[in-house]
Amino acid sequence: MKRFAELFSALDQTTSTRKKTAALADYFRVAPEDDRIWCIALLSGRRPRRTITTTKLREWAAERAGIPAWLFEACYPVVGDLSETIALVLPEPEGETDLPLAEWIARLRALDAGDEETRKAAILQAWDGLAPTERLVFNKLLTGGWRMGLSQKLMTRALSQATGIDEAELTHRLMGDWTPDTVSWRTLIEAPDPTADLSRPYPFYLAYQVEGDPEDLGDPADWLAERKWDGIRGQLILRGGEHWLWSRGEELITGRFPELASLRDFLPAGTVIDGEVLAWDSGAAAPLPFARLQPRIGRKTVPKRLLAEAPVIVMAYDLLEWRGEDWRQRPLRDRRARLEAALEDLPPDLPIRLSPRVEATDWATLAKARAESRDIGAEGLMLKRLDAPYLSGRRKGDWWKWKVDPLSIDAVMIYAQAGSGRRATLYTDFTFAVWNGNELVPFTKAYSGLTDAQFNEITRWVRKNTTDRFGPVRAVRPEHVFEIAFEGIQESPRHKSGVALRFPRMARWRKDKPVSEANTLDDLKEMLALYG
Repeated sequence: MKRFAELFSALDQTTSTRKKTAALADYFRVAPEDDRIWCIALLSGRRPRRTITTTKLREWAAERAGIPAWLFEACYPVVGDLSETIALVLPEPEGETDLPLAEWIARLRALDAGDEETRKAAILQAWDGLAPTERLVFNKLLTGGWRMGLSQKLMTRALSQATGIDEAELTHRLMGDWTPDTVSWRTLIEAPDPTADLSRPYPFYLAYQVEGDPEDLGDPADWLAERKWDGIRGQLILRGGEHWLWSRGEELITGRFPELASLRDFLPAGTVIDGEVLAWDSGAAAPLPFARLQPRIGRKTVPKRLLAEAPVIVMAYDLLEWRGEDWRQRPLRDRRARLEAALEDLPPDLPIRLSPRVEATDWATLAKARAESRDIGAEGLMLKRLDAPYLSGRRKGDWWKWKVDPLSIDAVMIYAQAGSGRRATLYTDFTFAVWNGNELVPFTKAYSGLTDAQFNEITRWVRKNTTDRFGPVRAVRPEHVFEIAFEGIQESPRHKSGVALRFPRMARWRKDKPVSEANTLDDLKEMLALYG
């Protein structure tokens, strides 16, 4: 644990990408192999299941520190991080315990079988044997709150430096449904068996929003333009007589879309397709709103009713593997031609469609097609250079998303809540309302879009203009109007307003607009009728 705590401190104390990469590479060179695997797992989101509730941890920490619970709770929002708050209030350790990271994780997982007293005794004993930084790291293992200030891409770069293995190859090896229980350092990093995990996806290629004038991209003939649909980006994998569906967030979601199993009988083994899972209206041959797909997202299995109400298809964008051969380095025009041929003669009732080209000879025609996107349930256009390979991660140059401008509405801020982490002392999470007659009706929350200076300014105002408190939430005087931008709107019986927004954020602080001129609930319902 000492070595891992030193790594945590090194990463926490610098903003330099070079220094973070060097510290992590050094750790991968010298740490025990089991610890290295757990480090990779923690930094790639494969965290052990939390065995103890945060409520109990707060209670035990206050008791061990000899302070009342209310004092601990008052400290928590000021510090902004539960693990750090616990580490700060605990008394000096009474001894010293030096165990590897993997051993600590094994001990914590073993507490699953223990009763509350056993768990409490084990946690107090651990706190008493760890130095402050080690306690902080241990607490993060308990809470699952890992934010070490580095991306998975940076971690993979450090791993490449430590091992000499190509970064792109490592990115692929780290994908898939592995855990430290199912792999070793050797099988995952040093000598992976390509057949060991048939379900393993490829890293997704991601696009940036178009910057400036699209005409700067050159001749439209060099680009493939297609619709950007509002669904679930996924990779459909057909290998060894089985099929798997992975989301962009590396979540295995096969069971939520059982109708895709039929594709195993019509596409060859060794096929990997990148596409969008869409709820689909077969009669209109058009996608249904994302809201129809949403009930499936949180389920492991899907009842027949949902299968009937929201049938899905894969809108196929790209071909990454064909008959077991990796096609990612081939130009898009070749991958597209092979994908077209593979799907051309399939029965029309199969749950897969080829993403159609948006044909155009000039950028003005493409701009017109983009402007029509919302009318057909799309978010805009995707622009992909025809001679480009399929890369990994977010890159600039070959793939661009040209989204339509977001919807927006002017709303009144009525509640405020402090943020977390570095924003723990600022009010950053706000609830907004629109007018319904003479009443302000809450309809959405937003916490992004303002500058640090604006968050500081609104925080000072909130502290002086609080009218009531509900736990961490403050009711404030309805005096400020904000423009709320969002990507979509849908009906929602769970909300008092009857609507829910997709990806809301604060676009502008409308200091120029009086509260009386904020939008109304009727305005929202009109948007719902048009775009819901």
